[in-house]
Amino acid sequence: MSLFTPLKLRELEFRNRIVVSPMCEYSAKDGHPQPWHFVHLGSRAIGGAALVFSEASAVEATGRISPQDAGIYLDAHVDTWRPIAKFIREHGAVAGMQLAHAGRKGSTAAPWLGGKKVAISDGGWEPVAPSAIAFDPAYPMPRALTLFEIDSVVKNFVGAAERALAAGFEVVEIHAAHGYLLHEFLSPLSNQRTDDYGGSLENRMRLPLRVAEAVRAAWPARLPLFMRVSSTDWVDGAWDLQQTIHLSKKLQALGVDLIDASSGGSVPNPKVPLGPGYQVRFAEEIRKQAGVPTGAVGMITDPAQAETIIATGQADLVFLAREMLRDPYWPRRAAHALGVKIEPPVQYQRAW
Repeated sequence: MSLFTPLKLRELEFRNRIVVSPMCEYSAKDGHPQPWHFVHLGSRAIGGAALVFSEASAVEATGRISPQDAGIYLDAHVDTWRPIAKFIREHGAVAGMQLAHAGRKGSTAAPWLGGKKVAISDGGWEPVAPSAIAFDPAYPMPRALTLFEIDSVVKNFVGAAERALAAGFEVVEIHAAHGYLLHEFLSPLSNQRTDDYGGSLENRMRLPLRVAEAVRAAWPARLPLFMRVSSTDWVDGAWDLQQTIHLSKKLQALGVDLIDASSGGSVPNPKVPLGPGYQVRFAEEIRKQAGVPTGAVGMITDPAQAETIIATGQADLVFLAREMLRDPYWPRRAAHALGVKIEPPVQYQRAW
């Protein structure tokens, strides 16, 4: 079965094609992961996934989505992430970290607390963005980044990658999707700059490409680098698939090894044709036209569906999010459904 064939990227081999997608838990303290994160991420490694990603981990304190977001912006974060990465590796999975900056979507509350802006007096901050345009009236008004601050963003992504490596992670993924900072630069909906970082497609791609190039230079050549992109804004005349394909070609030339193809996030209520595997076609087209490995994500829930995506060459990996929240052992259930035998941990063998 294709879903359970190994995949090698650079010098790293994944035991199958199943990835635990980055999912925010809004349960960190001052950027530090907690016992919740250890159990949450560790159980997915035991569950049989090949690659277990941390949630979006902020590269600077003001790059968090909420005050409860995880981070990798302090050297002290290395020590709290290290045992989690070690446990994931010990149970046969690869530990991955998604590096992120929330941009204008920062300083907001956890979803179960309403998800709207957090005042500075309540622990919030002034978010930054390409332009001073709020995501939504209920969100904070961001401040446009200066050129000096843009240079600092690049340095902060590099520093975060170096800390992720020190903590034992073997894949890093740059988050350039879902309306967060790097996607904000890509999309003309959020980027109305008139300098070298705004206007033309080449200018709007400048910061994400700078970040990719700088992180690749700092990240060991033996280890893979991913980038998550929003393949479309789902709005006419905005960021779209053809621009994403153009970006993906440039990213591959810089040494990005896989494009994690998601969508949306630039506007509050886009018209999205939701349905099983609704984003898979983006991964397929990027893979075909840009010639770069891809990951498919979005309403992938059924083992036969995941098997078809891999077997037919629509993507190289499947990223599961909500389905992995519902069932941490989904890879083991999928193996059983597809007639594949995978070994359980020795502690669980009596149940098999």
